[in-house]
Amino acid sequence: MNQDDYFFCGIGGSGMLPLAMIVQAQLQASGGGRIEGSDRSRDQGRTPEKFAWLEAHGVTLHPQDGSGVTRPDQIVVATGAIEDTVPDIGAARRAGARIVTRPELLSQLFNAAPTSIGVAGTSGKSTITGMIAWILHQAGREPTVMNGAVMKNFADADHPFASALIGGRDLFVSEVDESDGSIARYDPTVAVVSNISLDHKSMEELRDLFGGFTARSTTAVLNLDNPETAALAQTLPPETVVTFALGEEAATLNAHDLEPGPTGMRFTLTEKGGPKHTVTLSVPGAHNVANALAALGAVRAVGVPLDQAVAALETFSGIRRRMELVGTANGVTVIDDFAHNPDKIAATLKTLHAFDGRLLILFQPHGFGPLKHMKHEFIDGFAGLLRADDVLLMPEPVYYGGTTDRSVGSEDIASGIRAAGRHAEALPTRDACGDRLVELARPGDRIVIMGARDDTLSQFAAGLLARL
Repeated sequence: MNQDDYFFCGIGGSGMLPLAMIVQAQLQASGGGRIEGSDRSRDQGRTPEKFAWLEAHGVTLHPQDGSGVTRPDQIVVATGAIEDTVPDIGAARRAGARIVTRPELLSQLFNAAPTSIGVAGTSGKSTITGMIAWILHQAGREPTVMNGAVMKNFADADHPFASALIGGRDLFVSEVDESDGSIARYDPTVAVVSNISLDHKSMEELRDLFGGFTARSTTAVLNLDNPETAALAQTLPPETVVTFALGEEAATLNAHDLEPGPTGMRFTLTEKGGPKHTVTLSVPGAHNVANALAALGAVRAVGVPLDQAVAALETFSGIRRRMELVGTANGVTVIDDFAHNPDKIAATLKTLHAFDGRLLILFQPHGFGPLKHMKHEFIDGFAGLLRADDVLLMPEPVYYGGTTDRSVGSEDIASGIRAAGRHAEALPTRDACGDRLVELARPGDRIVIMGARDDTLSQFAAGLLARL
């Protein structure tokens, strides 16, 4: 790693903060370089505890007005979209500082490691990455891990934002994103693909991106239960593929006899040609059984014995905001969940519907673009999975400014769901939705707060619990 100073634009973001911590650790190990950054949220007074933590950990923070970027020896790290309208980027151009995107920098670190595990797919990436991190950590392998979400096993008073794990340089594990096409930059030793479905790009583009990603790997870990990943398995040399599935005898790793519990799962794991294992997970839902199989396939490919990996998984405590129990008050349970696309929403609703109780759902869309792109999938998904007494409330999408096509809003989704005979309301603000939830809630209900890319949703969920 070169000894320049790094300046992270938007350093509080879920993808930037862990990357900054990994870069800081590598710079410290090689004896040079500082970490600086700016964030619009800090300037607006949001999540002050996060920025206080960064400063306490040696990060110099500046306002996001360009004043922090003044020297040519600074490397300015921007999100995928480098826009000259961001003052820090304009300042970098004037100062002659180098500008790299987050995916460029992350892929450089990833590709520099002798052994790397890349976790891709439309859903489940953060959980699979967290499971792999915990198994490798427990096995004494000292991985460096980049996750897009907080891994509860590694979170403590000193590391409240444990979305990265700082380990050695020999083994690098990272979530890999296809939505911006940056998956094309990664050359993994082990490529994990959980599933492929419509999210941000066309299926043709997705097939190309995931096909290239797995073709560049030494071992590909693929899900036979998803038609697209099963088809991908057929295109690769059989000796390079590890497959997994629920109840599919042909898979390398196969889960059957699933027993759901309110907060976890038990299942029998069969390895092709190997012994059976009974596995207990403390995260609920069949989708988490699939996530566990993906993680087991990945660690098996880098030499962790299956029985050791299974034992570690039993103490995996989950990912923050993945069906996270906030608390119960007056018989009403509040759950905080990151679900934001039709697949993730379906997984959450199916898991929650395995148990009794009405669902009162607040779904905050994370932009106008996804609503337009997946309007019919959102309507069909909610209409098909909401029960007759469930209620869905939607505020308008999160909007941080810029030129956005706002032709499809929350009411377009809600009216489509009502037309299918289910209860959905669009309200102008999140606070109005909160008031309505408190008004509707009665003992036995479960309130689910759903949405992505907004740190304040967890505070909102905690605030609702206090009001109940």
